[in-house]
Amino acid sequence: MKRVVIRIALAAVLGIAAVSAASAQTLNTIKQRGVLNCGSNGSLAGFGLPDAQGRWTGLDVDFCRALAAAIFNDPNKVKFIPLTAQQRFTALQSGDVDVLARNTTWTSSRDTSLGLNFVGVNYYDGQGFMVRKSLKINSALELNEASVCVQQGTTTELNLADYFRANKMKLKTVNFATSDEAVKAYDSGRCDAYTTDASGLAGERLRLANANDHIILPEIISKEPLGPVVRHGDDQWLDVVKWVHFAMINAEELGVNKGNVDDQLKSADPDVRRLLGTEGKHGEALGLTNDWAFRVIKHVGNYGEIFERNVGQGSPLKISRGLNALWNKGGLQFAPPIR
Repeated sequence: MKRVVIRIALAAVLGIAAVSAASAQTLNTIKQRGVLNCGSNGSLAGFGLPDAQGRWTGLDVDFCRALAAAIFNDPNKVKFIPLTAQQRFTALQSGDVDVLARNTTWTSSRDTSLGLNFVGVNYYDGQGFMVRKSLKINSALELNEASVCVQQGTTTELNLADYFRANKMKLKTVNFATSDEAVKAYDSGRCDAYTTDASGLAGERLRLANANDHIILPEIISKEPLGPVVRHGDDQWLDVVKWVHFAMINAEELGVNKGNVDDQLKSADPDVRRLLGTEGKHGEALGLTNDWAFRVIKHVGNYGEIFERNVGQGSPLKISRGLNALWNKGGLQFAPPIR
């Protein structure tokens, strides 16, 4: 009987070791490659957009830089791979990218039928409409029989159809493969309205020939929780991506930022000490150094900092925090503790 127990225990240990080895595959591959492959938007101001010099900026871009900082202590060890809405999931499934950080909505079908895991919500959004001021439309409910430009392969298409059907309005949908094509068509007058996430409307409006000639209507017609995505089957990599997101939120809540993170290493606050790795060994469980979160904050900043510079008041988009404020400031951003 004792031998049986020992064999079962040994098998359990070996099984755990085998699972651990398998689950470490993505992180080990990234370390050996020396660079993180990040699936990005490539054409959306505030979230993922390269400038004329090829320098990428955006909320999702900074998230990938944070991952690189946690792994390599270097936020520049990232290769940004621009993906259309139709390409994004295939690129992640095939291994062309390690993580998808591309203003992607978390839905049940995407979470359960594509072999993918959403790691959290880095931007709470909702779908809206943009129209020309000259149409004198003040509400989305006045869009009956309007032609609406929309991008294919997005949750936006279904939301649009559902909204018009629920409100017994007639719809003329004009579909495009990319957001760039949809925006250009709207700007040229092919459609009465353009629809996408409200944050996207704020960014795309800046690209129009005469931005002041257009308004964003007040209605938000859907819930669009946007967040990074990884493949099924690699729990360690899922944990790394998830906890980098949580660390940036916790850092903001604890008042730790790029400017004071060095001084905070001397903090006596247990939560700050665990966050920055001066107490405990919370990095080892992730396959990272214990100062992984310090690296993230030092190189990239906390959640509030990346929000403000990319989409907030310090950016051309000037979007208010709203639902993306911390939970103790009236918003929804809330992270489990590091302990």
